[in-house]
Amino acid sequence: MRFERIAVLGSNSFAGAAFVAEALEHQTELVGFNRSTEGGDLFLPYRASGRRDHYRFIQADLNNDFERIADELARFRPQVVVDFAGQGMVAESWQNPAQWYQTNILSKIRLHEYLRQAEWLERYVRISTPEVYGSQETRIKETWAYNPSTPYAVSHAAIDMSLRAYNVQYGFPVIFNRFANFYGPGQQLYRIVPRTIIYGLTGKKLQLHGGGTSVRAFIHGSDVARGILASLERGVPGEIYHFSSERFLTIRQVVELICQRMGIAFDALTEVSADRPGKDLAYLMDSSRARSELGWRDEVTFEAGIDQTIAWVRQHLTTIRELPLNYIHKP
Repeated sequence: MRFERIAVLGSNSFAGAAFVAEALEHQTELVGFNRSTEGGDLFLPYRASGRRDHYRFIQADLNNDFERIADELARFRPQVVVDFAGQGMVAESWQNPAQWYQTNILSKIRLHEYLRQAEWLERYVRISTPEVYGSQETRIKETWAYNPSTPYAVSHAAIDMSLRAYNVQYGFPVIFNRFANFYGPGQQLYRIVPRTIIYGLTGKKLQLHGGGTSVRAFIHGSDVARGILASLERGVPGEIYHFSSERFLTIRQVVELICQRMGIAFDALTEVSADRPGKDLAYLMDSSRARSELGWRDEVTFEAGIDQTIAWVRQHLTTIRELPLNYIHKP
């Protein structure tokens, strides 16, 4: 890899930790920032890397520790910043939209104002979301107009538009990446794939919001990491790249497949509950550009990735039983 120093914002996130693990294997030096403590090995695959001593973690929050983050970046002088940081979760963003706007828009603009003046920065990889397009039932191209339908999606659309303006005005070297739903070993336990597996192994009832009719594509953590590396190596600043499998499934079909792989009766595991507010029916991203221009492809089949995740949950079930299974909001 031609980039030797990479900074990762949101490095404790599922995709962030997967990217750190992958990037370490490419002879890079990395520094990661996250507002929560680093935590244990269960959710951090890079801990198993033989090059983990080439990674340094810093606990810092963009909202409250900006000066410290800026100082650390100035010392490290990363050629690349990969940004996973931000308030996640869609339904919860309705409860206090101002928090999503503060973190995902205002704090990010402050960061971008700093980075645009950094002579050492060559690439800024923005990890965005297809939710900026709103619910779509046909394949979404990178040129589609934004139509966000939740505060979460509005915050992402707003900062993406700001970054587009920075690229035009200042030549800010942003590359936009949008991904299908993440999954795989090490994912946060409240997400649908690990939650289904855990509930299946512990006898809990899984709430299937709206009957599970929403349609999504899923992308394994290792395929996410390789997509980011491909975009920072071969992507063009100012451009958008979609990363998705070609297989689109309803959430019900995802749960059914997991049940089949585990030998569990679907009807015994699930019960239908009310749908979440503002949830979009479908995101069907066209990833042909990433495949043709970046040479990326998803290598992990959904069945193989599900089997890996089942094995991960089984291996760590004793520990997982002691952890919270629901999302805990941090302002």
